[in-house]
Amino acid sequence: MSDAAITCSNLSFAWPDDTPVFDGLSFTLAPGRTGLVAPNGSGKSTLLKLIAGELKPTAGSVSVNGSLGHLPQSLPLTGTLTVAEVLGVDSVIRALDAVESGDVSEEHFTTIGDDWDIEERTRAQLDRLGLAGLTLDRSLSTLSGGQAVSLGLAAQLLRRPDVLLLDEPTNNLDLQARHKLYDALEDFTGCLLLVSHDRALLDRMERIAELGGDELRFYGGDFTMYEEAVRAEQEVAEKNIRNAEQELKREKREMQQARERAERRQSNAARNLKSAGLPRIFAGNMKRGAQESAGRAGQMHATRVSEAKARLDEAGRALRDDQHITLELPDTQVPAGRNLFIGEGMQVHHAGKAVFADGGVGLTVRGPERTALTGPNGAGKTTLLRLVTGDLAPDAGEIKRGEGRIAYLSQRLDLLDPERTVAENFAAFAPERPEAERMNLLVRFLFRGAGAHLPVGVLSGGERLRATLACVLCAEPAPQLLLLDEPTNNLDLVSVGQLQGALNSYQGAFVVISHDERFLADIGVNRRLRLAEGTLMETGAPEV
Repeated sequence: MSDAAITCSNLSFAWPDDTPVFDGLSFTLAPGRTGLVAPNGSGKSTLLKLIAGELKPTAGSVSVNGSLGHLPQSLPLTGTLTVAEVLGVDSVIRALDAVESGDVSEEHFTTIGDDWDIEERTRAQLDRLGLAGLTLDRSLSTLSGGQAVSLGLAAQLLRRPDVLLLDEPTNNLDLQARHKLYDALEDFTGCLLLVSHDRALLDRMERIAELGGDELRFYGGDFTMYEEAVRAEQEVAEKNIRNAEQELKREKREMQQARERAERRQSNAARNLKSAGLPRIFAGNMKRGAQESAGRAGQMHATRVSEAKARLDEAGRALRDDQHITLELPDTQVPAGRNLFIGEGMQVHHAGKAVFADGGVGLTVRGPERTALTGPNGAGKTTLLRLVTGDLAPDAGEIKRGEGRIAYLSQRLDLLDPERTVAENFAAFAPERPEAERMNLLVRFLFRGAGAHLPVGVLSGGERLRATLACVLCAEPAPQLLLLDEPTNNLDLVSVGQLQGALNSYQGAFVVISHDERFLADIGVNRRLRLAEGTLMETGAPEV
């Protein structure tokens, strides 16, 4: 549908406790692929729900021209549903079966409508999204999280919507499934609005929409072009700030100089009047005139200073607060070649079934290797990390760990006590560090002032990640081996950059599970392992 569109007019929304999300947001979105970006908590998912009609605005309006499809971040699906029910084709297929069996009731033809080819279209859509092996009667409870997401997208595409809303569609997808999704969306010709932190997916968009405050700013091109545009804007903003700061200093200096000249003139005038022997009234009038003249000059300079401050404030508002973590972590340094972990013939059984191939898997980690562990979902990558940490004991095989500490960051970021503050958690990990040193380090992790005294349980995902990194990287003893399981899942793009900064400061070895190839390149991965079909293989190049 060429005229598919989304229009929001003076859209306002607040939560029941009156916490505002939007106030007067207006925009129109035409056909094409649009990526929606903003820090977590800015209201991206809320905006999609307002457009989908799942939430009602407190003021303003939302209109959608054309049929609408919406794939939320958390799928509202139950495990008892079948694949056909999730796809919304079960009733049509039952009607087709009835007609083929000789039942020519009118209700069956009404149900089928124009969908006589529904089975062929359904099979083609499933095949296209990497779900070729799924039967239509299979229960949802037997699918992996990634398969459920792909199935949800297949359901939306089968309905052939004119407007499609997707919220973090690549979360929980392995690399192969991601590329299937990328290809499917390339061919979507309607109006697509997509929320994602997947930079590879955002680089397939035709425009980027940045949500900030009560404004949606559009940038033509993909995410890489958006980053370049933002970088250019920031260079201009920084230049404007420097110019405004210089102007403010100059105006303050000129105001001070004018004040000093006025004081000297008044002092000289008073001496001259006294020596001239003029009448008191005449002398008073001259003095008042000089004071009024000085006052006008002073007011003029004060106005200029005030205007210069306003220009500096305006320039400062254009500067983004995308702060990055820069650290020095010498305590994490590991000598090259030191064995940190050796596992041979490791095997684990789940529900009586071996996770790895016959003979198990072997893994050696040495310092200071930076290792990427990739492979399809369900291959056992998280199980392998748990063997390395000791959280899971192998059913077979031998394991040797070096003397250095091993730290593990799970996807759930559940390492810290949610009831204790950031500072209290940090003190528990590094009790020998002086309090002043701990607080200085927390500042390096962007926890300033009252932020360090917030309970971990109230932090956003990005804040919790930074708190966890502070506790892990600055712990006593410092970790020599760091294990990370899908660390960028659910992080906004600013937080991903902060994670990259912290990992680039880390001098030990790490093993990271991730399907984000750009993230892996940015953190300097120099070794790659792939776990698939129970076998762990060394690979020399990124997955494609």
